[in-house]
Amino acid sequence: MSEKAIVAKVWNFATILRDSGVSYTEYVAQLSYLLFLKMESERESIGESSKIPTSCKWERLIRLDGLELESAYDAALAQLAKSEGVIGLIYNDAQNKIKEPANLKKLFVLMDSETWLGLNVDVKGAIYEGLLAKNATETKAGAGQYFTPRVLIDSIVELMELKPNMEVCDPACGTGGFLLSAYEVMKAQTKDKEELKCLRNERLYGKDITPLVASLCAMNLYLHGIGGEGGIIEIGDSLSELGNRRFDRVLTNPPFGKKSATKILAENGKVKSQKDEYNREDFFATTSNKQLNFLQHIMNLLKIGGKAAVVLPDNVLFEAGAGEKVRKKLLEDFNLHTILRLPTGIFYAQGVKANVLFFDKVATSEDSTQKVWVYDMRTNMNLSLVTSPLSAEHLREFESCFCVGAMENRKESERFRSFGIGEIKQRDKMNLDIFWLKDESLEDLENLPSPKELMKEIRAGLNLVLKEMSQLEGELN
Repeated sequence: MSEKAIVAKVWNFATILRDSGVSYTEYVAQLSYLLFLKMESERESIGESSKIPTSCKWERLIRLDGLELESAYDAALAQLAKSEGVIGLIYNDAQNKIKEPANLKKLFVLMDSETWLGLNVDVKGAIYEGLLAKNATETKAGAGQYFTPRVLIDSIVELMELKPNMEVCDPACGTGGFLLSAYEVMKAQTKDKEELKCLRNERLYGKDITPLVASLCAMNLYLHGIGGEGGIIEIGDSLSELGNRRFDRVLTNPPFGKKSATKILAENGKVKSQKDEYNREDFFATTSNKQLNFLQHIMNLLKIGGKAAVVLPDNVLFEAGAGEKVRKKLLEDFNLHTILRLPTGIFYAQGVKANVLFFDKVATSEDSTQKVWVYDMRTNMNLSLVTSPLSAEHLREFESCFCVGAMENRKESERFRSFGIGEIKQRDKMNLDIFWLKDESLEDLENLPSPKELMKEIRAGLNLVLKEMSQLEGELN
């Protein structure tokens, strides 16, 4: 059976659960819980050891029916959630959301019909990635909104000059796309068994604030043969502290959304929002803007000589106040050598305008930013998730212009321009939101988007404005 056929088969399990009110994200989580138990069962059948307690094993659960199955499965999840290592992470706070015993049994039977261990690592990983991607396409909110396209991830990773002995971090790892792509590039460069073992269990590190997402990430990596000994993925707020570890590469797409706030109970008994401002000693600007905080965090995570590639929204390039302080630090103490202006229409959230910032942590100010090269992949690029999705071909010209390992050979083109540090410092607030191409859609009325597309853009814009107003209202209250 092909990868696509197995993805379709597993995804069709969702039809069993729709009437039970189980969301798509929860559905993928439930599959993760069962899939891990099934694979551990298959591993034991060929003589390998398993850390799954006897009361939680697949062989016991698959024989049960009805309320007896539901009760035993609930108890198993509660016990597994207390485990250490990768098991505890995958089952972190795990709960059975399938409250109809007949549907739960159907899911067990359908999962039991495939021999998962018989599939190679790449196929198993591809199947699970397919599920996560499909979940993102069908999820209207949450993780699906800013699910980074795999072709963009792979392109970024190819430009980062990765080596098998490097330590790589994604402080907002989501379901693990950047870490997986980095792993594939790094493992292809060595056949040394010890080095590969170290790569699988020590060199990669990810963190995510959402427990369920971190669990899905751990499962995704596990299915690719990564992190079997645990410790690669953590649950937590990356912005709360810097930690002791530094990295050769940081690759990430932090969560979008301009402000960060926590709901608290005021003295009068009302719930109000309190802005989250991280007063860290290593931060040089205090702000509630999550992207600016993530950028500061990433700058501090890098080793000297380390490289970062970060997907960030436009506001990071032009916002005043803390934004200007962070850009000044980035330009003067790092080498911000490249900005890729991404086209709209590549994320599941409508109207998102984002960029990829490529920068290096330098040893001296003499090596800091001299030129910022900007590649405009946005102007006159009409992409959409359904009719014209981002493809590897769209990124070929940028990759060629990037000149990996030989940036001194870069040449300007229609979409690729360089701007000297003196020129940038003269711009108002060191604004890095730089563009020069004429937008043909503004000149040629015949090429206007369809009324339906225009309505989508207007609605997306209004929703963003309403969200900002709501946050502002909460802060004023």
